[in-house]
Formats: sequence, structure tokens, C-alpha cells
Amino acid sequence: MPELPEVETTRLGLLPAIKGRRIQNIIVRDRRLRWPIPDDLSALAAGRRVLDMTRRGKYLLWDVESARGGGFLLCHLGMSGSLFMAGREVAPAKHDHVDIVFNQQTIVRYHDPRRFGAILWIPGAAADHPLLDKLGPEPLGPTFDGAHLFARSRGRAISVKEFIMDAHIVVGVGNIYASEALFSAGIRPTNPAGRVSAARYERLAGAIKQTLTRAIAAGGSSLRDYVKADGGPGYFQLAANVYGRAGAPCAVCQRPILAIVQGQRRSFYCPRCQT
Repeated sequence: MPELPEVETTRLGLLPAIKGRRIQNIIVRDRRLRWPIPDDLSALAAGRRVLDMTRRGKYLLWDVESARGGGFLLCHLGMSGSLFMAGREVAPAKHDHVDIVFNQQTIVRYHDPRRFGAILWIPGAAADHPLLDKLGPEPLGPTFDGAHLFARSRGRAISVKEFIMDAHIVVGVGNIYASEALFSAGIRPTNPAGRVSAARYERLAGAIKQTLTRAIAAGGSSLRDYVKADGGPGYFQLAANVYGRAGAPCAVCQRPILAIVQGQRRSFYCPRCQT
């Protein structure tokens, strides 16, 4: 599933090609995403310039000018989605559900085999939309730190890994990045969130920031369907310390990496380095 680094990599790849350009048309081949694509989406956006593209958690927000006060295209990649650049000469493939057309050479194409993603229109302020207004802070932003994690974790019996993956606590810390950050911080993923000390949460917040920054620099992680805006894969998974390495020696202590299931997702950790 594309997480924050994959979504941010997509944003950085698309922004130079679309910022300041006018949308000519939006071609919808299949409206049946997680929520149906609005019937009038092209009419709402056609002829309008894209002023910017920002990200909130795993949502991409296209800031589109309008005579009626502007609005936002909200895009979510779901479990298997990707947005990439395609020219008019490139025929759409199966599962290429939407084209956002700027000109013959500049088309942003949305591909989603499982159709769990979303493309919606938000009139007015995006921050007030029900999909966004309850989200936690951005992990790379100034309001996220160990004190925030410590305060929100008091009295919580949920595991620390599941805690930091909760988007109401902090956005964008997906399964791969949670496992990697916990390894960097030396914290076992099964520890109850409410029993982790303030000092260890400070270390964990720093590890989350460092892990996500490294992942964005590597173009995210390509495990199944995700590709970058240029169609290429991400490479962070190749540098993972624990994720996907069950049975392999820990790079620090040489003990075999263990794998368990938490909340229907696999967790990977070192039984010696993480306590």
C-alpha cells in the first residue's frame, strides 16, 4: 500500500510538470473507485490552472483555481494506485481509470487495479473535509515530536507499533516505516504504547523522521503495484534493516530477525537490539 513516502515522491515528481498549467479535460474510464468519481469532475476542473499540489497524510491535494472561489482535487492511491506521466501516444492499459489532460504531451494517468483509491472534488477549504479534519500531525512537520507521542499514549494498552500507525496519532507511518523506525529507536513493536517512556518516545519520533526522510530520498518502496511519477520503482525496501528480512542476521548483532503478525500485518524486529 502506498504510504507517505510514496505519496510524497509522487507529488514531487508531478509538481514541476503541472504547476501553473491549465487542465484541458479529465477523462474518466471507470468511476467505480472507493467512492464514485463525481459525474461533473471534468466540468469543475477543465480550463482551470493548477496552482499547487500539496499533501496531507496520504492524500494529494491539487489546488485548482476557479471563478467560483477555487477548489481541490483530492487524490488517494488506495492499496494499489499510482499517478504517473503519460503522453497521448501511450494507450491506456487495463486499470488506467482516469486521465487528467493538460496537453498532448502532459497527461497525468491514474492506475489502480484494486480500485480502493479516490479522486474527489472539494469546494472551499480542504482542511475541513471529513477525510482530513481528524488526521494527526505530519511526522515531518514542526508539531510532531516525542512529547506528542508520549502525551497521546498515556493509558493506551495497544502495541506501540499499532499506535504509531494510527493516522489520528500521526499520519503516514505505514507498516514498513513503523518496523524500520522502531528498530532504529531500539523499541520492540509489541511493547504497550502506554508503557513506553518519554525519553524513548523522543528517540522514536526522531527515528520516524529519519526513516521517512530516507524513504522519500529513495523514491519510496515498490513491493507490488507502486511506481513513481516517471514510471520507475522506489528502492527503499532494498535498504531495510528488518522489514521483509525474517531469518536474516541483524546488521547490528547478527541475531536472526523475527517476524510476527500484529493487527493483520507482519512486523519484523531484532529480539536483541529491540527491548
